[in-house]
Amino acid sequence: MNPAWSVVLLTTLTGAGQGLFLTLFAIEAATAMGALAPPGKGYFAAGSLLAVALMGAGLAASFFHLGRPERAWRSAAMWRTSWLSREVIALPLALALVAAYGSLHHAGAARAATLWAGAAGVTACIALFVCTGMIYACVKFLEEWASALTVLNFTLLGCASGATLAAAWSAAAAPEAAVPVAAWAAIATALGWATRAAALARNRRLRHKSSLQSAIGIKHPRIEQKAQGAMGGSFNTREFFHGRTRETVRFVRWVFLALIFPAPALVLAFSDDTAVLLAVAFALQYAGLLAERWYFLAEANHPQNLYYQAIS
Repeated sequence: MNPAWSVVLLTTLTGAGQGLFLTLFAIEAATAMGALAPPGKGYFAAGSLLAVALMGAGLAASFFHLGRPERAWRSAAMWRTSWLSREVIALPLALALVAAYGSLHHAGAARAATLWAGAAGVTACIALFVCTGMIYACVKFLEEWASALTVLNFTLLGCASGATLAAAWSAAAAPEAAVPVAAWAAIATALGWATRAAALARNRRLRHKSSLQSAIGIKHPRIEQKAQGAMGGSFNTREFFHGRTRETVRFVRWVFLALIFPAPALVLAFSDDTAVLLAVAFALQYAGLLAERWYFLAEANHPQNLYYQAIS
């Protein structure tokens, strides 16, 4: 497929915002149970504002993917059958609940109120992770996407990036929480590495149901395509193929495997929980997420590419 940067930014920014909020709520739950000392005033309010900013930036990026942005509201009409429509509903809802959670903390509301608002926000964020992942996992004819690992990877990678950002924020605003949050970020990063590696291994073993023979309706065992069959490009060759060489795609894969997992893990291990180094870890990880999401979209081999193999 041909990756759209608006989709890359939408999924990575909102994922980081969701992961940040989930970590913030986990910290509040831990303080409510006495496992952590309560962070300073403004910690949860400012952290929630950062999560809202990330999710809002992702929502804004999504509008660049629309042919008619003024009709965006219609995309929610098919919520009974469409995961995209459900995502369109879940994203603003999660945004509103995260904003309400931060507002309650800013107003100094009782802990019971913030915990209830946070629980509602957690539910919405998890639902949003599922909706976003299922948009791709439900497309059966794109076999690289059609796996439960797709939803799991979207969730874990979002949690990992959000937790790394939360570790940097904690080091700056609540040092007593920095060590456990950094540990959780390292765990989430390792889990994301394991499931993403499993997805790569699965896709490497795929044997596609369609073939060049089925694409053109000829059952001869040996077929060699010499030309595309058209003088120039078309909608099909622009929208369903990224146009990059295999070497470029392979290079992007190694880039994201290095930046998402080993690089931030090393920084986390030797950061001494300083805000600057933890922020560097997040920057490296987010750069890797951009490469990973581009690769995820480019890796999917649309069946029509079996026919348009040779571009000449």
